[in-house]
Amino acid sequence: MADNMNAQDQSGESWGAAVAEQDGSAAGMAPTAQSVAAAAFQDFGAAAHRGERQNDIDFILDIPVQLTVELGRTKISIKNLLQLAQGSVVELDGMAGEPMNVLVNGCLIAQGEVVVVNDKFGIRLTDVITPSERMRKLDK
Repeated sequence: MADNMNAQDQSGESWGAAVAEQDGSAAGMAPTAQSVAAAAFQDFGAAAHRGERQNDIDFILDIPVQLTVELGRTKISIKNLLQLAQGSVVELDGMAGEPMNVLVNGCLIAQGEVVVVNDKFGIRLTDVITPSERMRKLDK
């Protein structure tokens, strides 16, 4: 029990020393966590001005995203869905010649028209939504 009391006294002394050290650092003897954090953010800002920010965007360029071109949509009942077979036609709400929506991960980014290149379908973008417009839509 006496050993236990000595351990508590020693830990109390070390706690007191830590508090005294903290008080000393607040008086300007050592850098505070706030000044260290401020310096780190200043360095980050300086790195962006030196052109190192370009390397930051390179980090995300290889992230895959899902690109979807939407011809149109429709709602049908489960009964009608179960009756679909090969050769069935599903009417969509999009009109022929109307621009198609281009979505990235479900978010509308552009509209375009169908083109055929080397026997493959493609889309020619006719209207691209600006990043500020996309952010405004997210806020709603």
